[in-house]
Amino acid sequence: MIDTNMKASVRIGSGPKQKLSNNDHHHQRSDFLKTHGEAIAAGLSGLLILLAWLSEGNLETFSVILYLTAYVIGGFAKAREGIVSLVSEKKLDVNLLMLLAAAGAAAIGYWAEGALLIFIFALSGALEEYSEGRSRRDLSALLSLKPETARILVNGEEREISIDELSVGDSVLVKPGEQIPADGTVIRGASEVNQATITGESVPVEKNKGMEVFTGTMNGTGSLLIRVDRRAEESTFAKILRLVREAEEQTPPSQGQIDRLEGIYVKAVLVVTGLLLLLPPVLLGWSWGDTVYRAMVFMVVASPCAVVASIMPAVLSAMSNGARKGLLFKGGAYVQTLSEVKVVAFDKTGTLTRGELAVTDLIPLEGIDEGRLLQEAATLESLSEHPLARAIVVEAGRRGITFRQPERFESQTGRGVEAEWDGQLRRLGKPAWLLPEGMWSDQLKRLEAEGKTVVCLADEAGPMGLIALKDTIRPEAKAAVEQLKKLGVTPVMLTGDRQQTAEAIARQAGIEQVRAELLPEEKVKALRELEKACGPTVMVGDGVNDAPALAVATVGIAMGAAGSDVALETARVVLMNDDLNKVAEAIALGKRTWKIVRQNLIFAFGVIALLIITNFIQGIPLPLGVVGHEGSTLLVILNGLRLLR
Repeated sequence: MIDTNMKASVRIGSGPKQKLSNNDHHHQRSDFLKTHGEAIAAGLSGLLILLAWLSEGNLETFSVILYLTAYVIGGFAKAREGIVSLVSEKKLDVNLLMLLAAAGAAAIGYWAEGALLIFIFALSGALEEYSEGRSRRDLSALLSLKPETARILVNGEEREISIDELSVGDSVLVKPGEQIPADGTVIRGASEVNQATITGESVPVEKNKGMEVFTGTMNGTGSLLIRVDRRAEESTFAKILRLVREAEEQTPPSQGQIDRLEGIYVKAVLVVTGLLLLLPPVLLGWSWGDTVYRAMVFMVVASPCAVVASIMPAVLSAMSNGARKGLLFKGGAYVQTLSEVKVVAFDKTGTLTRGELAVTDLIPLEGIDEGRLLQEAATLESLSEHPLARAIVVEAGRRGITFRQPERFESQTGRGVEAEWDGQLRRLGKPAWLLPEGMWSDQLKRLEAEGKTVVCLADEAGPMGLIALKDTIRPEAKAAVEQLKKLGVTPVMLTGDRQQTAEAIARQAGIEQVRAELLPEEKVKALRELEKACGPTVMVGDGVNDAPALAVATVGIAMGAAGSDVALETARVVLMNDDLNKVAEAIALGKRTWKIVRQNLIFAFGVIALLIITNFIQGIPLPLGVVGHEGSTLLVILNGLRLLR
């Protein structure tokens, strides 16, 4: 017999440690070089430049050799990128432009300036790689958390198999400190589970019989026996991994525009550089030395490095920031789009509300107390799977009220249910079915005006009392709506529920605009009308019926834990911990990102214009041109990295 309630000290992972093979060491070295290669190259290049500078005057030839070595080490990665781009895409890019400028500086004897240009360019590339790597680590950390094996119970015997072999209905044993290998339901045992990988919650969640658990989450100090509910490829964890892969492939529209303009701009710079080499000696009487020098300075200062680096480091940093807070963007394009949003439309059930009915009022007939009313109702509903029935049974359990199962149970379609025990017939259902006309009419009107569902319990003698239930609003809903209003965004409710119920929930949440009793296609129509009247829209939803609206909105946001598969696939942003406050945070992050991007672009173009004009009017030293140009590139990257905080 396996004790699934045992406690133990937490241990991470299981099984004996294995020695790394030579092949593993090779892969580790390869990964290290991929991650840190540009930074190492920049550092070595800088060291060689320093040694070469110290050698000038005494060891001139040795100094030139050191500068050449710095060129090769610092410029190798960018030269390869530029050549690959030229050969495979027939595109001239900023990498080749920088290398040509460095080669030109060396050709006219300015070895130090050319090497310095290579060094700062390599350093800016290393910073860009850092921002991309940081984003990839935050978005893809889940990949390393994917469980590989599961321990199943077959006829009381433990057997370890690959998670790909798990089938729905299998019983899986999860010991203390192990990862949960499948989405499922706890059938025995109790523990606390760290769900940070799925929901972003920092505090472990108590899990016991009947509660749902997710693949990739970490079990605490108790053992759990879990029934598998979904195969590995259909799990919440697998869905998140697919979303991460999509996110890594997306770039914002503005970055695409910059990339398209880059080739044209580089060609223009090369043409102007050629004209500067040919025309000034003839038209302005410049010396060839002065002409070549100013042409090289122009090539350096006119390069669009800072412009190209203005967007992606900032966007990737924002995506990384969001991922750490439970906001998963499927691509950088949606960070940009969120900055322009004017309207946020919420679904009601499961989005603004918990999606679970709860008992709110018990109104017993005189002579009957609340305990008896709830006990009789729970006994009657104990065999039903209807959401109303579950809510009544749960409330009875919460109050410690014991109840039994009826001897006979029958559903009355469209009216309610009836059951029999102790020779007595009881019914529970719509008030219109069980109440005499006019009885409790004031209470019914009041409860229905509050958006509650009311049922009546009756025995053979007549009505025993009323039970009111309501889908309770999420505790953070009102604060989330207020945050949106402060950002200048209009909140709207779009729901298929009754107008009266929708308005009651909207009042609690602080939403003024309500459109109720909508079919899925009518939600789509409503969103298009809102976009035409107000501007870009966001739709926040969780269900299959929300999928068309999520797709047609400018940006669809799905509830990650509560959301259906279709909603998660259709949405462009996922709230991993179902916290509505994250909707406003996502929009605020989008606005902050594009504020920084605009700062970067204005600064980058301003520096380029200033350096070009100064070079034409009076000329500027090549070292100053290098520092001014590459310094601006470093500054825009560092400005973008602020979004990591």
